[in-house]
Amino acid sequence: MVSYIKISLSAGRQGVTRVGIDKKIVKSVAFLSRIELDEKELEIYSRQLASIVSYINKLKEIDTKTVPPTSHPMAALKNVFRKDILKKSLELDDVLKNAPSKEGDSFKVPQIIECK
Repeated sequence: MVSYIKISLSAGRQGVTRVGIDKKIVKSVAFLSRIELDEKELEIYSRQLASIVSYINKLKEIDTKTVPPTSHPMAALKNVFRKDILKKSLELDDVLKNAPSKEGDSFKVPQIIECK
C-alpha cells in the first residue's frame, strides 16, 4: 500500500513557499518510518520541524545572485587525507582478548540477517 502525505503550501512574501508542519504530518512520516511516537513527542517534533522549515524559508529570502556556485564548500582544499604509513598490526590474541564472544580467529556476533 502506498501512502501519501499532504503538506499545505501557501505563497509567502516575495514568492517564498511556506510549509505547514503539524502533528498529523509528523504522525504520517513516523508511521511510514515505522517509528512509534507518543502525543508529547508528536508535539515536540512537529514544533521542531516547523521551526526548521521556517528557518529554511528565511534562508530562501537571502539574495545569492552575486555568490558564485560551488560544488563543495571546501572546493579550494586539496587532498587533506594523511599519507598511508605501513605499520605493524595488532596481534590476533590481543584483538580477540576483549571480545565478548569469539569463534576460532573471528568475532562471534548475533545473527541479524534472516536466512531462508
